[in-house]
Amino acid sequence: MGVQSRLFGTDGIRGRAHEEPLTPPTVTAFGRAVAVKFGRPGHPVVIGRDTRASGPILEDAVAAGVSSMGVDVLLVGVVPTPAIAFLTRHLHGCAGIVISASHNPFEDNGLKIFNADGLKCDDALELEIEALILDKTLRPSDLAGVKPGRIESWPSAATEYVELAVKAYGHDLDLRGIKVVVDAGHGAAYQTTPLVLRRLGAEALVLNDTPDGKNINAGCGSTHPDLMQKTVPDFQADIGLAHDGDADRLICCDETGSLLDGDEMLAIIGLDLLQRGKLAQKTMVATVMSNLGLDECFAAAGGKILRAAVGDRYVLEQMLTHNLNLGGEQSGHVILRDCNTTGDGLVTALQLLRIMKTSGQPLSRLRQCMKKYPQLLVNLKVHERIPLDELPEVMDTVKAVESELGTSGRVLLRYSGTEPKIRLLVETKDQALLQPVADRILAPIRKLLAP
Repeated sequence: MGVQSRLFGTDGIRGRAHEEPLTPPTVTAFGRAVAVKFGRPGHPVVIGRDTRASGPILEDAVAAGVSSMGVDVLLVGVVPTPAIAFLTRHLHGCAGIVISASHNPFEDNGLKIFNADGLKCDDALELEIEALILDKTLRPSDLAGVKPGRIESWPSAATEYVELAVKAYGHDLDLRGIKVVVDAGHGAAYQTTPLVLRRLGAEALVLNDTPDGKNINAGCGSTHPDLMQKTVPDFQADIGLAHDGDADRLICCDETGSLLDGDEMLAIIGLDLLQRGKLAQKTMVATVMSNLGLDECFAAAGGKILRAAVGDRYVLEQMLTHNLNLGGEQSGHVILRDCNTTGDGLVTALQLLRIMKTSGQPLSRLRQCMKKYPQLLVNLKVHERIPLDELPEVMDTVKAVESELGTSGRVLLRYSGTEPKIRLLVETKDQALLQPVADRILAPIRKLLAP
């Protein structure tokens, strides 16, 4: 087993804003560490953020740290996480930093890193960066004679990114006649996704696009899509699109208001690429959380699925290792590597719209390609992340359940990489078994770990 990171989770550093590790001194040390690991003369670190009230303060701290090491900084303001991956490559930056806590409430924030190729750091590199931060080996007193890097702002970055995105992702896509409802979740895509859709000819009704620093993800967006679902049939829209706070994921609904998760979107996109001969090695990557129905529908079409650990960077690692161009998560992170190097809610939306347009079929028909096994996902807050193999009562219960289910179901138990929660997934062919199985496993967990 590798060394456990103290700061980094499955998607960067995350926590309560203005508390460790997201205090200005530690965030400044983070900026210095990034500059040391990635800095190159003449190539800036591109820094973007979502709409949280804490974003500007953390942005200043990161920029100060990077600049103090003699590395230039380009501040692009509020843009989606995938836009930073795109812009870092487009602008020949040495690295990209995103200040966001994704789907978490506004009180939280986080830090993510992209390298010059728009790829997230692997575990080993994160540990090296963490060591520089925690050991505090990079102090201003050590920098005598170093000329600070320039810090420049790009106020029009969001609108200019829209033009770049239209050319890169939608150059041959005509969405005239398509009606779309967008729930921006008061997050980073509140300007960009609606602008791209309208530039391509779609009629877009936008919900939750007035961020005030505190309303990001508040009863809206991909984690609370109820309003979107209701609005789509009322607006007679063809599709509803809901982003999380940094818009690297997408949850959508069909024209009836019925939700699709990431597995269903992967099935639609993957089968389309497979049928057109555009899916590399006839294989895509999903995670251990993905529904077994995805494997079945893909196998029936002559395709193959590889499983990765939870986290879009682990999906991408598998894609890079096996030279694949499609992968994703049930949560709505979908990576279309021919377009971008990370989960991208906008790219996913445009791909679905392209398939709808070219096939002439509504989303409610397209989704029928996959029959899902019944699943139950439970998130339980915990007071401590005790390694599961040190909880014999819990693991013995899991093993007993797995033995009884055999090949007709499965159980997946893991800690969240971004929140103080344990996640339980139960999947069975018999829906009536879901809740009893979950209750049986959760009983010892609540006794041992519940706050």
